[in-house]
Amino acid sequence: MLGKLSVADLDCGGKRVFVRVDFNVPLDEDKNVTDDRRIRAALPTIRLLLEQGAIVVLASHLGRPKGQIVEGLRLTPVAARLSQLLDRPVTALDAVVGESVEAAVAAASPGEVVLLENLRFEPGEEKGDADFAAALARLCDVYVNDAFGAAHRAHASVSVLPSLVENAAAGLLMAAELQHLGGSLQNAGHPFVLVFGGAKVSDKVPVLRNLLSQVDVALIGGAMAYTFMASKGEDVGSSRIEPDFVATAGQILAEAQERGVRVLLPEDHVVAAEFSEDAENHVSAPGIPAGQMGLDIGPGTAGRYAAEIAQAKTILWNGPMGVFEMPPFASGTRVVGQAIADATGKGATSVVGGGDTAAAAQLAGVASQMTHVSTGGGAALEFLEGNVLPGVAALSDVSDTGTSDTGTPDRGASAGGVA
Repeated sequence: MLGKLSVADLDCGGKRVFVRVDFNVPLDEDKNVTDDRRIRAALPTIRLLLEQGAIVVLASHLGRPKGQIVEGLRLTPVAARLSQLLDRPVTALDAVVGESVEAAVAAASPGEVVLLENLRFEPGEEKGDADFAAALARLCDVYVNDAFGAAHRAHASVSVLPSLVENAAAGLLMAAELQHLGGSLQNAGHPFVLVFGGAKVSDKVPVLRNLLSQVDVALIGGAMAYTFMASKGEDVGSSRIEPDFVATAGQILAEAQERGVRVLLPEDHVVAAEFSEDAENHVSAPGIPAGQMGLDIGPGTAGRYAAEIAQAKTILWNGPMGVFEMPPFASGTRVVGQAIADATGKGATSVVGGGDTAAAAQLAGVASQMTHVSTGGGAALEFLEGNVLPGVAALSDVSDTGTSDTGTPDRGASAGGVA
């Protein structure tokens, strides 16, 4: 796990443990949680600490209140859902720091759970303010980060607070993310197939370049495929492309060829004249005619990609193959997702990026069949680019004693992604 301390390495009995979680979940008009996957993802760490007899102090952000109190972004509904999942009371506080919060935490007994109010109600959180981090540090003896989705943010609760406590450890979810996004891909079995989709080439260029030295095949779908097609002079009709990245896409194709990496682009397309679920659509091949836009890979391409995936030993999937939220343009994503699930069932390692890719895997009904589905969208991409994530770098390094010669945890910058 990149040499970082894990919560599994600690005995937290009787201690106040600050757990940075990612409970940034959607709420409906009645303030009910409509998707609790992020809450469920944190349950193993919370339960481990409760079994040890820790006092669990949870902290998360929700939405973008920009340092102000927004009534609709309070964490009370999250506390209610977490209480149901844990089958025990969760004390939801109405503030993040201050005397009342410190008193509530001090009054908590081992085995109790306290949830602080939305971290981003405090302007010091996103600013990485040292005084705010110090106020949070007064609430705990041990720090655990289980919020991989926020690990790329240099926020107070993510990258500053860990330096103020004796032990700063990765939660079980964070450890799994680092293991699968780091270790599993660094030691990937071959053929290693990269499945990349989504809207923008610009979001994926650093990842593509970083992974070209490792993968054997790259399967490109989604709107980003049209920028690559444009770089080859192919007809893309009125499909969405990024003109400023056409040349870059061409350079990536050239780099891949030099490295012996096969890059497959769509050969047929599901097209329509409008970006609408109700628009008349048809399959176009090989290019896309004027006045039409590509909204999904075609059935021939989906079958071709599925055949490549079937031969893979390692698969990294980031980005849908089309506008999967619209049923007429979801087939390519479903076929590819099922192919990855089938390959996983036959022994391949499959790692699915967070954000839209996780949602696509869920919609396709295959998320539970993957080796690992990341909880971090932006964090996963930055990690795969090889960047150091502030929230990971801030964690204690593992050593024989768990501490450095000075008696404080070692913290290094060896927290980048796949290199």
